[in-house]
Amino acid sequence: MGLLKLLSVNRSENLFLPAHGRGNALPCKIKKLLKLRPGIWDLPELFEIGGPLISEGAIAESQKSSAYEVGVDRCWYGVNGATGLLQSSLLALARPGQAVLMPRNIHKSCIQACLFGGLIPLLFDVPYLTDRGHASVFDKKWLQRVFKKAKEIEEDIAAVVLVNPTYQGYSADMESLIKEIHSHSLPVLVDEAHGAYLISQIRPDLPRSAISFGADLVVHSLHKSAPGLVQSAVLWSQGDKVDPFKIERSIELLQTSSPSSLLLASCESSIKELIESKGLKRLKSRIEEAELLKDFLINKEVPLLKNSDPLRIILHTSKFGLSGIEVDKRFIKKRIIGELAEPGTLTFCLGLSSHKKIGKKFVRIWNEILTNFGQQKSFFFKRPPFSIVSKPYKPCSYSWGSDFEKVNLQESIGRISAEMVCPYPPGIPFLIPGEILDQARVDWLIEQKCFWPEQISDFVRVIS
Repeated sequence: MGLLKLLSVNRSENLFLPAHGRGNALPCKIKKLLKLRPGIWDLPELFEIGGPLISEGAIAESQKSSAYEVGVDRCWYGVNGATGLLQSSLLALARPGQAVLMPRNIHKSCIQACLFGGLIPLLFDVPYLTDRGHASVFDKKWLQRVFKKAKEIEEDIAAVVLVNPTYQGYSADMESLIKEIHSHSLPVLVDEAHGAYLISQIRPDLPRSAISFGADLVVHSLHKSAPGLVQSAVLWSQGDKVDPFKIERSIELLQTSSPSSLLLASCESSIKELIESKGLKRLKSRIEEAELLKDFLINKEVPLLKNSDPLRIILHTSKFGLSGIEVDKRFIKKRIIGELAEPGTLTFCLGLSSHKKIGKKFVRIWNEILTNFGQQKSFFFKRPPFSIVSKPYKPCSYSWGSDFEKVNLQESIGRISAEMVCPYPPGIPFLIPGEILDQARVDWLIEQKCFWPEQISDFVRVIS
């Protein structure tokens, strides 16, 4: 099937990103724009329009308005996803040779920024949920342990990165973590790609955005957790710890000089949906509908895991001895497309469109899977063999650019990685350039290969 034909196919149940659900939840103004003469919106940086880095024009005014509405000092729209703005943020936070403290469940885009920015990723371990194979959230005491060890390893730490909420929707106590980081006089960047709608603060029992707790920089993916088009994102900045000039210089380095007018309009409209009354009403309705769906599934004995995001459903497949990757294939055959298949779970993103009639079908498919496979013994995952804090043995950029050879995983002990080993999605690296492959890491990677047979190779590239 050709690409154009494939794009036009309307699958029955879209429980995957983007959050607008094949256009169902796109903002009304974007829908109207897309119904106009094809391509009329495909415009360059005309004087009246401007661009994210131009001080005059409609986009500059829109960014000022969005920042004011959200209660921050500055914001910049992005057209190459959260990836581009996370990378720009890191380059603005640290100079070549400086370290950035970041969790092991960091997205690969941040490691890539360290590669071409000459930064040192100072990686810290996070709690691990062995019953499902997920990185978990941590508290202030955990972070204090991290700081103590980090300062023994590296003196020149420029900033800290946090990830919240996680892909699966787990959320930490961000207020205490941000306060702890600021007590060390360090700026904090929060990868809140999966939590854009948290700026709405529509209910006190839901997590709040890191913006409200004083995070210096926060990046939102507007297609993952708001009704934006794919690649639309926003970077929020507040306080005086990060120079806006450095941010803009970094964005200019990494973002296209011809940003899509359609994507920029999508940034504006999706943010408005999160702060204006009509959009808030729709969001509240979707959350309430999602909670009813979860309750229905739980009452029908579908094994769901608890998380902080009502719009994400985590099916706990390993509880019944099943791989989420294999279960995903069964759901796809029955025309329910999930978002994130992992060895122990299958995560569905309900997004911002309605799914009122999906409950019975979901239960029927799950029961068919259990009947076909039979209820097997639950299995657990081995905790990754990471130190509480570590840094690459050789610089990332040096290792990435070095001559390399391809060796079997079992023969790689003692060698230095020249590549990133990273199942995608979720895009969390198991190994980064410059790290040494010791016995524990190799054994763990071989085990992971059994869980991710199509994502992890028998071979790894190491420095020659």
